[in-house]
Amino acid sequence: MTPRVRAPELRGRAWLNTGGRELTLADLRGKITLLDFWTFCCVNCLHVLDELRPLEDKYADVLVTIGVHSPKFEHEKDPQALAAAVERYGVSHPVLDDPTMRMWQEYAAKAWPTLTVIDPEGYVVASMAGEGHAEGLARLFDELIAAHEAKGTLRRGEAADVPVNEPPTALRFPGKAAVLEGGTFLVADSAQHSLVELAADGQTELRRIGTGRRGRTDGKPGAAEFSEPSGLCVLPPRVAELAGYDVVVADTVNHLLRGVRLDTGEVYTVAGSGRQWRGTVDCDTHDALAVDLSSPWDVAYFDGRVVIAMAGIHQLWWFDPATRTAGTYAGTTVEALRDGPLHEAWMAQPSGLSTSPDGTTLWIADSESSALRWIADGELHTAVGQGLFDFGHVDGPAAGALLQHPLGVLALTDGTVLVADTYNGAVRRYDPATRLVTTVAIGLAEPSDLVSTTAAEVYVVESAAHRLVRIDADAVVDDVQGARQRTERPVTDLAPGEVVLDVVFSPAPGQKLDDSFGPPTRLQVSTSPPDLLVEGAGEGSDLRRRLVVSESVGTGVLQVVAQAATCDADSAHAACHLTRQDWGVPVRVVTGGAARLPLVLRGLDTD
Repeated sequence: MTPRVRAPELRGRAWLNTGGRELTLADLRGKITLLDFWTFCCVNCLHVLDELRPLEDKYADVLVTIGVHSPKFEHEKDPQALAAAVERYGVSHPVLDDPTMRMWQEYAAKAWPTLTVIDPEGYVVASMAGEGHAEGLARLFDELIAAHEAKGTLRRGEAADVPVNEPPTALRFPGKAAVLEGGTFLVADSAQHSLVELAADGQTELRRIGTGRRGRTDGKPGAAEFSEPSGLCVLPPRVAELAGYDVVVADTVNHLLRGVRLDTGEVYTVAGSGRQWRGTVDCDTHDALAVDLSSPWDVAYFDGRVVIAMAGIHQLWWFDPATRTAGTYAGTTVEALRDGPLHEAWMAQPSGLSTSPDGTTLWIADSESSALRWIADGELHTAVGQGLFDFGHVDGPAAGALLQHPLGVLALTDGTVLVADTYNGAVRRYDPATRLVTTVAIGLAEPSDLVSTTAAEVYVVESAAHRLVRIDADAVVDDVQGARQRTERPVTDLAPGEVVLDVVFSPAPGQKLDDSFGPPTRLQVSTSPPDLLVEGAGEGSDLRRRLVVSESVGTGVLQVVAQAATCDADSAHAACHLTRQDWGVPVRVVTGGAARLPLVLRGLDTD
């Protein structure tokens, strides 16, 4: 950890949760400071928010957590959208708005999420990317507390965060909805951790299922608990009879599927161990209650099973309510856009599902690639979307049309598909017959889902407006040709020819690499375009790899997935931990570029 690096000063557009006060490193002297570089579209960043909550409670008198919001999408640069996200996800610590990504660059972040630890004297002592660092952070904090208490440089006393309290509303950031047999709506009231049945007018509350407290308790409507529930799937009557419940709920932050009986409102856990998935991909069939899930975001009945949009690991999974089994359905966990056979295709945070009325096609809102995709006959295809970093609001032929982080999709009886184009505040239509994209509605506040009634009326879950709203699905907004946008992150210049990719990983204090179940580390490398690399793509166990970069391809994205398994070194019953991160590194091939690319999984790279 030498030489010591002085932390750059904190600067941004504005602060949230501080009562308007601007924090400086001088204000933080004597405290351990944890910077969490995040963006609110990123499900992995949301995982880290949940991982940090117990640490913030445990170390409240010595630790200051600061979220540094460095946005990916244009919509995330909107200060009102950021303030809404801070409330939506229950962020109580200070947040620095970093719309130009200045702090991101000064702290050398290369991935969402990235965590940086600053000691009580103002020096950077650790940096880490990805999820799964809670145990390692706790050990590091203990070491820093002991060292700085002995030096007299530790200052105790809880910080006074000032969260904004918004006025209550009947719904609060609802996520998804479903239409029930009697014409009423069942809505996932995500930020209030419950389900709400609304009358056919879409407004009148008939009943609420769940206490409104974050938790995972099963039972009757007044006792059951959820944690940010999202997708809802009404089962076919025969399947519901076999399963013993009528609706499957994606209980997102609990990493569970829940079943709900509509006659009694009783809630059951039907799939998921409650642990977040951090393992290796297999095609096996698993006991549904024993399997680990990761942020299930939506659910739909397709091909005789419930398909799960597993946003947290960029896959689709399946769940069979009759046999109570589950397994992987599509995707490899690589976050990118690639079509093909289901178990070879790449996805990027799939967040919305809809089965075509004839049951032959599953439509997918693939949010991080700003794409509309579909599955038919065992293959994944892309209708609209160009990749992880290209987005906008452009109508016309699908090959050139653009969306911005869509979260919902609805297949209609006429064969067309509506998309909740969330970060454009719009509803879009895709016509497979003409391959044209049009705009149906604009000016919506983060639409996250769409449903159609038996009378063919279309309702939108307008999440940031906390309501359901009916739209005219036959309307056409004049041809929209908005700006074509890209996520402009700092580009890494690489030399053509041989380059060393070095994923830096140091086990946390008191831990060691765990080879009990095979190689403890894993590295997977791919590129877009594929011919950016002449050699070095593929999977292996060494975190350092020799790459050969093409001289003829000027720019591209290097996609890297790394994970490391560790266990406690000082216990007869050592706990196991898995750290994992995906990077999409924009690169430019230039003479004189770097011959080494370091990516910090955990540690401090000072080269």
